[in-house]
Amino acid sequence: MDVGFRHPILLCLTLAVLGSVLADLDGPLMGAPGSAVRLSENDPGLKKALKFAEQRYNEGSNAMHVRRVSKILSASKQLVKGIRYSIMVELSNTQCKKAARLRICDFCPEEHNLKTEVCVFEVWDIPWESKSSLLKQKCQPAVDPKPVETNKVEFLPLSTKPVEESVDSVELLGQFKEFMVRYNRTYSSQEEADRRLRVFHENLKTAEKLQSLDQGTAEYGVTKFSDLTEEEFRTLYLNPLLSQQNLQQSMKPAAMPRGPAPPSWDWREHGAVSPVKNQGMCGSCWAFSVTGNIEGQWFAKTGKLVSLSEQELVDCDTVDQACGGGLPSNAYEVIEKLGGLETETDYSYTGKKQSCDFTTDKVTAYINSSVELSKDENEIAAWLAENGPVSVALNAFAMQFYRKGVSHPLKIFCNPWMIDHAVLLVGYGERETDTTTLITTLMSQNVVTTTCTGDPGSVGSTRCARLPL
Repeated sequence: MDVGFRHPILLCLTLAVLGSVLADLDGPLMGAPGSAVRLSENDPGLKKALKFAEQRYNEGSNAMHVRRVSKILSASKQLVKGIRYSIMVELSNTQCKKAARLRICDFCPEEHNLKTEVCVFEVWDIPWESKSSLLKQKCQPAVDPKPVETNKVEFLPLSTKPVEESVDSVELLGQFKEFMVRYNRTYSSQEEADRRLRVFHENLKTAEKLQSLDQGTAEYGVTKFSDLTEEEFRTLYLNPLLSQQNLQQSMKPAAMPRGPAPPSWDWREHGAVSPVKNQGMCGSCWAFSVTGNIEGQWFAKTGKLVSLSEQELVDCDTVDQACGGGLPSNAYEVIEKLGGLETETDYSYTGKKQSCDFTTDKVTAYINSSVELSKDENEIAAWLAENGPVSVALNAFAMQFYRKGVSHPLKIFCNPWMIDHAVLLVGYGERETDTTTLITTLMSQNVVTTTCTGDPGSVGSTRCARLPL
Protein backbone atom coordinates (compact mmCIF):
# COMPACT_ATOMS: atom_id res chain seq x y z
CA MET A 1 0.00 0.00 0.00
CA ASP A 2 1.64 3.22 -1.12
CA VAL A 3 0.94 6.09 1.23
CA GLY A 4 3.79 8.47 0.53
CA PHE A 5 3.69 10.44 3.77
CA ARG A 6 5.69 10.45 6.99
CA HIS A 7 3.00 11.35 9.49
CA PRO A 8 1.34 9.51 12.37
CA ILE A 9 -2.11 7.98 12.25
CA LEU A 10 -4.24 6.93 15.18
CA LEU A 11 -6.36 3.78 14.86
CA CYS A 12 -8.29 1.40 17.08
CA LEU A 13 -5.91 -1.25 18.40
CA THR A 14 -6.10 -4.70 19.93
CA LEU A 15 -2.74 -6.05 21.05
CA ALA A 16 -1.03 -9.40 20.43
CA VAL A 17 2.65 -11.11 20.29
CA LEU A 18 5.45 -13.62 20.25
CA GLY A 19 4.35 -13.32 21.83
CA SER A 20 1.08 -12.65 20.14
CA VAL A 21 -1.59 -10.65 21.93
CA LEU A 22 -5.21 -10.80 20.76
CA ALA A 23 -7.61 -9.08 23.14
CA ASP A 24 -11.17 -10.22 23.91
CA LEU A 25 -13.32 -10.09 20.81
CA ASP A 26 -17.08 -10.24 20.57
CA GLY A 27 -17.24 -12.53 17.55
CA PRO A 28 -16.23 -13.18 13.96
CA LEU A 29 -16.68 -11.01 10.92
CA MET A 30 -17.00 -13.48 8.08
CA GLY A 31 -15.46 -16.53 6.51
CA ALA A 32 -15.93 -19.67 8.58
CA PRO A 33 -19.26 -21.47 9.21
CA GLY A 34 -21.08 -19.72 12.02
CA SER A 35 -19.10 -16.52 11.60
CA ALA A 36 -20.54 -13.11 10.80
CA VAL A 37 -21.10 -11.98 7.22
CA ARG A 38 -21.36 -8.43 5.93
CA LEU A 39 -24.70 -7.20 4.63
CA SER A 40 -25.78 -4.84 1.89
CA GLU A 41 -28.15 -2.00 2.72
CA ASN A 42 -30.91 -3.77 0.78
CA ASP A 43 -30.90 -6.92 2.92
CA PRO A 44 -34.53 -7.47 4.08
CA GLY A 45 -33.48 -8.79 7.49
CA LEU A 46 -31.24 -5.77 8.02
CA LYS A 47 -34.09 -3.41 7.18
CA LYS A 48 -36.27 -5.15 9.74
CA ALA A 49 -33.53 -4.98 12.38
CA LEU A 50 -32.93 -1.29 11.68
CA LYS A 51 -36.62 -0.50 12.03
CA PHE A 52 -36.68 -2.34 15.36
CA ALA A 53 -33.55 -0.54 16.60
CA GLU A 54 -34.96 2.85 15.56
CA GLN A 55 -38.18 2.11 17.43
CA ARG A 56 -36.39 1.08 20.63
CA TYR A 57 -34.08 4.09 20.39
CA ASN A 58 -36.95 6.55 20.05
CA GLU A 59 -38.94 4.90 22.84
CA GLY A 60 -36.01 5.36 25.21
CA SER A 61 -35.09 8.88 24.10
CA ASN A 62 -36.28 12.08 25.75
CA ALA A 63 -35.94 14.02 22.50
CA MET A 64 -38.97 15.84 21.14
CA HIS A 65 -38.49 14.67 17.55
CA VAL A 66 -38.32 11.22 15.99
CA ARG A 67 -34.82 10.20 14.87
CA ARG A 68 -34.13 7.97 11.88
CA VAL A 69 -31.17 6.23 10.32
CA SER A 70 -29.60 8.68 7.88
CA LYS A 71 -26.67 6.47 6.84
CA ILE A 72 -25.57 2.85 7.34
CA LEU A 73 -21.84 2.75 8.08
CA SER A 74 -21.50 -1.04 8.43
CA ALA A 75 -23.71 -4.06 9.03
CA SER A 76 -23.22 -7.78 9.55
CA LYS A 77 -25.22 -10.75 10.75
CA GLN A 78 -24.31 -13.98 12.51
CA LEU A 79 -26.39 -17.13 12.77
CA VAL A 80 -26.73 -18.00 16.45
CA LYS A 81 -30.00 -19.14 17.99
CA GLY A 82 -31.68 -16.93 15.46
CA ILE A 83 -29.79 -14.05 13.85
CA ARG A 84 -27.63 -11.46 15.58
CA TYR A 85 -27.27 -8.20 13.64
CA SER A 86 -24.35 -5.86 14.39
CA ILE A 87 -25.05 -2.45 12.90
CA MET A 88 -23.26 0.90 12.89
CA VAL A 89 -25.33 3.83 11.64
CA GLU A 90 -25.82 7.57 11.73
CA LEU A 91 -29.08 8.76 13.32
CA SER A 92 -30.47 12.22 12.58
CA ASN A 93 -33.46 14.31 13.61
CA THR A 94 -36.62 14.35 11.50
CA GLN A 95 -39.28 17.04 11.35
CA CYS A 96 -41.82 14.74 13.05
CA LYS A 97 -42.62 15.20 16.70
CA LYS A 98 -43.09 11.94 18.60
CA ALA A 99 -46.63 12.81 19.62
CA ALA A 100 -47.69 13.24 15.98
CA ARG A 101 -47.02 9.57 15.11
CA LEU A 102 -46.75 10.32 11.39
CA ARG A 103 -45.85 7.48 9.02
CA ILE A 104 -43.57 9.59 6.79
CA CYS A 105 -40.93 11.71 8.48
CA ASP A 106 -38.47 13.76 6.45
CA PHE A 107 -35.13 14.81 7.90
CA CYS A 108 -34.69 18.37 9.14
CA PRO A 109 -33.65 20.53 6.17
CA GLU A 110 -31.22 22.62 8.28
CA GLU A 111 -27.97 20.75 8.83
CA HIS A 112 -27.43 22.21 12.31
CA ASN A 113 -30.80 20.80 13.42
CA LEU A 114 -30.01 17.24 12.32
CA LYS A 115 -27.91 16.65 15.47
CA THR A 116 -26.47 13.50 13.94
CA GLU A 117 -25.25 10.72 16.21
CA VAL A 118 -23.13 7.66 15.41
CA CYS A 119 -24.74 4.58 16.96
CA VAL A 120 -23.90 0.90 17.30
CA PHE A 121 -26.82 -1.50 17.68
CA GLU A 122 -26.90 -5.24 18.17
CA VAL A 123 -30.26 -6.81 17.46
CA TRP A 124 -31.09 -10.46 18.14
CA ASP A 125 -33.90 -11.70 15.93
CA ILE A 126 -35.60 -15.08 16.33
CA PRO A 127 -37.93 -15.22 13.29
CA TRP A 128 -39.72 -18.46 14.22
CA GLU A 129 -40.73 -16.95 17.56
CA SER A 130 -41.52 -13.52 16.08
CA LYS A 131 -39.20 -12.14 18.73
CA SER A 132 -36.52 -9.44 18.57
CA SER A 133 -34.28 -8.05 21.31
CA LEU A 134 -31.93 -5.08 21.44
CA LEU A 135 -28.71 -6.47 22.91
CA LYS A 136 -26.62 -3.30 22.63
CA GLN A 137 -27.17 0.40 22.00
CA LYS A 138 -24.27 2.81 22.15
CA CYS A 139 -24.40 6.30 20.66
CA GLN A 140 -22.32 9.43 20.65
CA PRO A 141 -22.61 12.73 18.78
CA ALA A 142 -20.87 12.93 15.43
CA VAL A 143 -17.98 15.37 15.56
CA ASP A 144 -18.41 18.61 13.65
CA PRO A 145 -15.66 19.52 11.17
CA LYS A 146 -12.86 21.41 12.91
CA PRO A 147 -11.41 24.53 11.29
CA VAL A 148 -7.84 23.28 11.66
CA GLU A 149 -5.62 23.72 8.63
CA THR A 150 -3.84 20.36 9.09
CA ASN A 151 -7.20 18.58 9.01
CA LYS A 152 -8.32 20.12 5.76
CA VAL A 153 -8.76 17.99 2.63
CA GLU A 154 -9.20 19.90 -0.59
CA PHE A 155 -12.04 18.53 -2.70
CA LEU A 156 -13.26 20.09 -5.89
CA PRO A 157 -16.97 21.06 -5.70
CA LEU A 158 -19.28 18.13 -6.33
CA SER A 159 -22.92 18.26 -7.30
CA THR A 160 -25.49 17.68 -4.57
CA LYS A 161 -27.54 15.62 -7.03
CA PRO A 162 -27.65 11.81 -6.82
CA VAL A 163 -24.62 9.97 -8.18
CA GLU A 164 -26.42 8.96 -11.36
CA GLU A 165 -27.06 12.62 -12.21
CA SER A 166 -23.63 13.97 -11.29
CA VAL A 167 -21.11 11.49 -12.68
CA ASP A 168 -20.75 13.55 -15.85
CA SER A 169 -19.78 16.72 -13.98
CA VAL A 170 -16.60 18.34 -15.20
CA GLU A 171 -15.14 18.54 -11.70
CA LEU A 172 -15.68 14.89 -10.87
CA LEU A 173 -14.42 13.69 -14.23
CA GLY A 174 -11.31 15.82 -13.77
CA GLN A 175 -10.61 14.30 -10.38
CA PHE A 176 -11.19 10.80 -11.69
CA LYS A 177 -8.92 11.35 -14.68
CA GLU A 178 -6.17 12.67 -12.39
CA PHE A 179 -6.62 9.59 -10.19
CA MET A 180 -6.34 7.24 -13.19
CA VAL A 181 -3.16 8.91 -14.42
CA ARG A 182 -1.51 9.05 -11.00
CA TYR A 183 -2.20 5.41 -10.17
CA ASN A 184 -1.93 4.04 -13.70
CA ARG A 185 -5.53 2.79 -13.83
CA THR A 186 -7.08 1.25 -16.94
CA TYR A 187 -10.44 -0.51 -17.20
CA SER A 188 -11.59 -3.32 -19.44
CA SER A 189 -14.68 -1.56 -20.80
CA GLN A 190 -16.59 1.70 -20.74
CA GLU A 191 -19.16 0.01 -18.50
CA GLU A 192 -16.45 -0.88 -15.97
CA ALA A 193 -15.02 2.65 -16.16
CA ASP A 194 -18.47 4.10 -15.47
CA ARG A 195 -18.91 1.77 -12.49
CA ARG A 196 -15.52 2.74 -11.07
CA LEU A 197 -16.38 6.41 -11.51
CA ARG A 198 -19.50 5.92 -9.41
CA VAL A 199 -17.51 4.07 -6.75
CA PHE A 200 -14.91 6.85 -6.82
CA HIS A 201 -17.59 9.46 -6.28
CA GLU A 202 -19.12 7.58 -3.35
CA ASN A 203 -15.66 7.18 -1.83
CA LEU A 204 -15.05 10.93 -2.07
CA LYS A 205 -18.18 11.47 0.03
CA THR A 206 -17.06 8.80 2.50
CA ALA A 207 -13.65 10.46 2.85
CA GLU A 208 -15.36 13.79 3.55
CA LYS A 209 -17.48 12.14 6.23
CA LEU A 210 -14.40 10.56 7.81
CA GLN A 211 -12.77 13.98 7.81
CA SER A 212 -15.72 15.50 9.66
CA LEU A 213 -15.74 12.72 12.29
CA ASP A 214 -11.99 12.56 12.94
CA GLN A 215 -10.78 14.07 16.22
CA GLY A 216 -7.08 14.18 15.34
CA THR A 217 -5.02 15.81 12.61
CA ALA A 218 -5.57 13.16 9.94
CA GLU A 219 -6.29 14.03 6.33
CA TYR A 220 -8.53 11.78 4.24
CA GLY A 221 -9.04 11.94 0.52
CA VAL A 222 -8.06 10.29 -2.77
CA THR A 223 -5.71 7.30 -2.44
CA LYS A 224 -4.74 4.39 -4.70
CA PHE A 225 -7.77 2.54 -3.27
CA SER A 226 -10.36 5.17 -4.18
CA ASP A 227 -11.92 3.12 -7.00
CA LEU A 228 -12.48 0.07 -4.77
CA THR A 229 -15.66 -0.66 -2.87
CA GLU A 230 -15.33 -1.23 0.88
CA GLU A 231 -15.86 -4.95 0.34
CA GLU A 232 -13.15 -5.12 -2.33
CA PHE A 233 -10.70 -3.25 -0.10
CA ARG A 234 -11.35 -5.56 2.83
CA THR A 235 -11.14 -8.69 0.68
CA LEU A 236 -7.91 -7.67 -1.05
CA TYR A 237 -5.99 -6.12 1.84
CA LEU A 238 -7.50 -6.88 5.24
CA ASN A 239 -7.99 -9.93 7.42
CA PRO A 240 -11.48 -10.68 8.80
CA LEU A 241 -10.25 -13.83 10.55
CA LEU A 242 -8.60 -11.68 13.23
CA SER A 243 -12.00 -11.19 14.88
CA GLN A 244 -12.87 -14.88 14.98
CA GLN A 245 -12.64 -15.71 18.67
CA ASN A 246 -13.51 -19.36 18.09
CA LEU A 247 -10.48 -19.88 15.81
CA GLN A 248 -7.83 -18.40 18.09
CA GLN A 249 -5.24 -20.66 19.67
CA SER A 250 -4.81 -20.36 23.43
CA MET A 251 -1.38 -19.07 24.43
CA LYS A 252 0.50 -19.11 27.71
CA PRO A 253 0.84 -15.74 29.47
CA ALA A 254 4.08 -13.82 29.08
CA ALA A 255 6.37 -13.37 32.09
CA MET A 256 6.08 -10.00 33.78
CA PRO A 257 8.70 -7.46 32.62
CA ARG A 258 11.56 -7.01 35.06
CA GLY A 259 11.08 -3.29 35.44
CA PRO A 260 8.87 -0.33 34.47
CA ALA A 261 8.73 0.97 30.92
CA PRO A 262 11.28 3.64 30.04
CA PRO A 263 9.83 7.03 29.00
CA SER A 264 10.10 6.14 25.31
CA TRP A 265 11.39 3.40 23.04
CA ASP A 266 11.71 2.80 19.31
CA TRP A 267 13.11 -0.54 18.09
CA ARG A 268 13.86 1.00 14.69
CA GLU A 269 16.60 3.00 16.39
CA HIS A 270 18.07 -0.18 17.88
CA GLY A 271 18.25 -2.21 14.66
CA ALA A 272 15.42 -4.67 15.34
CA VAL A 273 13.10 -3.67 12.48
CA SER A 274 13.79 -4.74 8.87
CA PRO A 275 13.12 -2.51 5.82
CA VAL A 276 9.53 -1.83 4.77
CA LYS A 277 7.79 -4.59 2.81
CA ASN A 278 4.69 -4.64 0.61
CA GLN A 279 2.05 -7.34 1.05
CA GLY A 280 0.44 -6.45 -2.28
CA MET A 281 -3.12 -7.51 -3.12
CA CYS A 282 -3.05 -10.39 -0.67
CA GLY A 283 -4.63 -10.56 2.80
CA SER A 284 -1.36 -11.79 4.31
CA CYS A 285 -0.93 -9.07 6.94
CA TRP A 286 -0.93 -11.79 9.62
CA ALA A 287 2.22 -13.31 8.09
CA PHE A 288 4.02 -9.95 7.94
CA SER A 289 3.08 -9.19 11.54
CA VAL A 290 4.45 -12.54 12.72
CA THR A 291 7.68 -12.48 10.73
CA GLY A 292 8.36 -8.90 11.85
CA ASN A 293 7.94 -10.00 15.43
CA ILE A 294 10.29 -12.98 15.00
CA GLU A 295 12.85 -10.83 13.18
CA GLY A 296 12.93 -8.61 16.25
CA GLN A 297 13.15 -11.58 18.63
CA TRP A 298 15.97 -13.12 16.58
CA PHE A 299 17.82 -9.81 16.62
CA ALA A 300 17.45 -9.57 20.40
CA LYS A 301 18.92 -13.07 20.85
CA THR A 302 21.68 -13.01 18.21
CA GLY A 303 22.39 -9.35 17.48
CA LYS A 304 21.68 -10.00 13.76
CA LEU A 305 18.70 -8.61 11.85
CA VAL A 306 17.52 -11.04 9.17
CA SER A 307 14.56 -10.47 6.83
CA LEU A 308 12.40 -13.60 7.12
CA SER A 309 9.97 -15.19 4.67
CA GLU A 310 6.26 -14.33 4.75
CA GLN A 311 5.72 -16.48 1.66
CA GLU A 312 6.67 -19.59 3.64
CA LEU A 313 3.66 -18.97 5.87
CA VAL A 314 1.36 -18.13 2.96
CA ASP A 315 2.30 -21.42 1.25
CA CYS A 316 2.89 -23.80 4.14
CA ASP A 317 0.45 -22.73 6.88
CA THR A 318 -2.54 -25.01 6.18
CA VAL A 319 -4.39 -23.82 9.29
CA ASP A 320 -4.81 -20.27 8.02
CA GLN A 321 -6.17 -19.09 4.68
CA ALA A 322 -3.12 -17.58 2.94
CA CYS A 323 -4.31 -14.44 1.12
CA GLY A 324 -7.75 -14.95 2.66
CA GLY A 325 -6.51 -14.04 6.14
CA GLY A 326 -5.07 -15.77 9.16
CA LEU A 327 -4.32 -15.57 12.86
CA PRO A 328 -0.87 -14.87 14.33
CA SER A 329 -1.56 -17.38 17.10
CA ASN A 330 -1.94 -20.12 14.46
CA ALA A 331 1.15 -18.97 12.58
CA TYR A 332 3.44 -19.23 15.61
CA GLU A 333 2.34 -22.83 16.17
CA VAL A 334 2.89 -23.66 12.48
CA ILE A 335 6.41 -22.19 12.59
CA GLU A 336 7.26 -24.34 15.59
CA LYS A 337 6.02 -27.48 13.81
CA LEU A 338 7.84 -26.63 10.57
CA GLY A 339 11.06 -26.04 12.45
CA GLY A 340 11.55 -22.34 11.67
CA LEU A 341 11.58 -19.73 8.92
CA GLU A 342 13.71 -19.31 5.83
CA THR A 343 15.01 -15.92 4.78
CA GLU A 344 13.26 -13.57 2.40
CA THR A 345 16.03 -14.23 -0.12
CA ASP A 346 15.69 -18.01 -0.02
CA TYR A 347 11.88 -18.02 -0.03
CA SER A 348 10.84 -14.77 -1.68
CA TYR A 349 7.40 -13.19 -1.55
CA THR A 350 5.01 -13.48 -4.52
CA GLY A 351 1.75 -12.31 -2.95
CA LYS A 352 -0.21 -15.43 -3.90
CA LYS A 353 -0.52 -18.96 -2.54
CA GLN A 354 1.73 -21.58 -4.13
CA SER A 355 2.74 -25.13 -3.22
CA CYS A 356 4.87 -25.30 -0.08
CA ASP A 357 8.57 -25.20 -0.95
CA PHE A 358 9.96 -25.16 2.60
CA THR A 359 13.36 -26.79 3.20
CA THR A 360 14.61 -27.49 6.71
CA ASP A 361 18.22 -27.07 5.55
CA LYS A 362 17.52 -23.40 4.84
CA VAL A 363 15.98 -22.56 8.23
CA THR A 364 17.58 -19.37 9.56
CA ALA A 365 15.41 -18.51 12.57
CA TYR A 366 13.20 -20.59 14.81
CA ILE A 367 11.03 -20.18 17.92
CA ASN A 368 10.35 -22.43 20.89
CA SER A 369 7.03 -20.96 22.01
CA SER A 370 4.70 -17.98 21.84
CA VAL A 371 3.12 -16.00 24.66
CA GLU A 372 0.18 -13.67 25.26
CA LEU A 373 0.82 -10.27 26.79
CA SER A 374 -1.12 -8.58 29.55
CA LYS A 375 -3.78 -6.12 28.44
CA ASP A 376 -2.30 -3.48 30.77
CA GLU A 377 -0.76 -0.82 28.53
CA ASN A 378 2.11 -0.05 30.91
CA GLU A 379 3.07 -3.72 31.09
CA ILE A 380 2.86 -3.96 27.29
CA ALA A 381 5.19 -0.97 26.93
CA ALA A 382 7.64 -2.41 29.47
CA TRP A 383 7.58 -5.84 27.80
CA LEU A 384 8.13 -4.31 24.38
CA ALA A 385 11.11 -2.22 25.50
CA GLU A 386 12.63 -5.22 27.25
CA ASN A 387 11.97 -7.93 24.65
CA GLY A 388 11.34 -6.49 21.17
CA PRO A 389 8.57 -5.57 18.66
CA VAL A 390 5.14 -7.08 19.23
CA SER A 391 2.57 -8.62 16.87
CA VAL A 392 -0.74 -6.78 17.19
CA ALA A 393 -4.15 -6.54 15.54
CA LEU A 394 -6.19 -3.40 14.94
CA ASN A 395 -9.24 -1.96 13.25
CA ALA A 396 -8.22 -0.55 9.85
CA PHE A 397 -11.39 1.52 9.60
CA ALA A 398 -10.72 4.65 7.52
CA MET A 399 -7.35 3.48 6.18
CA GLN A 400 -8.74 3.13 2.67
CA PHE A 401 -8.80 6.93 2.41
CA TYR A 402 -6.11 7.90 4.93
CA ARG A 403 -3.45 10.25 3.57
CA LYS A 404 -1.48 11.60 6.54
CA GLY A 405 -1.69 12.96 10.06
CA VAL A 406 -2.81 11.45 13.38
CA SER A 407 -6.02 9.54 12.82
CA HIS A 408 -8.19 9.67 15.94
CA PRO A 409 -11.57 8.05 15.28
CA LEU A 410 -14.53 8.13 17.61
CA LYS A 411 -14.36 5.44 20.28
CA ILE A 412 -17.48 3.90 18.84
CA PHE A 413 -15.50 2.82 15.76
CA CYS A 414 -13.17 0.76 17.95
CA ASN A 415 -15.49 -2.22 18.33
CA PRO A 416 -13.67 -5.57 18.68
CA TRP A 417 -15.82 -7.16 15.97
CA MET A 418 -14.25 -4.73 13.50
CA ILE A 419 -10.66 -5.91 14.11
CA ASP A 420 -9.32 -6.76 10.66
CA HIS A 421 -5.62 -5.96 10.27
CA ALA A 422 -2.41 -7.39 11.78
CA VAL A 423 0.58 -5.11 12.26
CA LEU A 424 3.88 -4.84 14.17
CA LEU A 425 4.17 -2.71 17.31
CA VAL A 426 7.67 -1.21 17.35
CA GLY A 427 7.72 1.46 20.04
CA TYR A 428 6.14 4.26 22.02
CA GLY A 429 6.99 7.79 23.17
CA GLU A 430 5.76 11.17 24.34
CA ARG A 431 3.97 13.71 22.21
CA GLU A 432 3.88 17.44 22.87
CA THR A 433 0.47 16.91 24.49
CA ASP A 434 2.11 14.57 27.03
CA THR A 435 0.00 11.64 25.89
CA THR A 436 1.61 8.25 25.33
CA THR A 437 2.29 7.67 21.65
CA LEU A 438 3.24 4.68 19.61
CA ILE A 439 5.89 4.89 16.96
CA THR A 440 4.76 2.91 13.96
CA THR A 441 5.92 2.17 10.50
CA LEU A 442 3.51 1.73 7.65
CA MET A 443 4.73 -1.29 5.70
CA SER A 444 4.19 0.24 2.30
CA GLN A 445 6.17 -0.02 -0.86
CA ASN A 446 9.34 2.09 -0.58
CA VAL A 447 7.75 4.25 2.11
CA VAL A 448 8.20 4.36 5.88
CA THR A 449 5.33 6.15 7.59
CA THR A 450 5.08 6.87 11.30
CA THR A 451 1.74 5.54 12.49
CA CYS A 452 0.03 5.84 15.85
CA THR A 453 -2.84 3.80 17.17
CA GLY A 454 -5.26 4.66 19.92
CA ASP A 455 -6.36 2.65 22.90
CA PRO A 456 -10.18 2.48 22.66
CA GLY A 457 -10.35 2.44 26.45
CA SER A 458 -8.81 5.82 27.20
CA VAL A 459 -8.78 9.13 25.38
CA GLY A 460 -5.34 10.32 24.38
CA SER A 461 -3.57 7.07 25.12
CA THR A 462 -1.90 5.66 22.03
CA ARG A 463 0.16 2.77 20.73
CA CYS A 464 2.29 2.53 17.59
CA ALA A 465 2.52 -0.25 15.05
CA ARG A 466 4.09 -1.20 11.76
CA LEU A 467 1.39 -1.83 9.20
CA PRO A 468 1.85 -4.43 6.47
CA LEU A 469 -0.41 -3.17 3.69
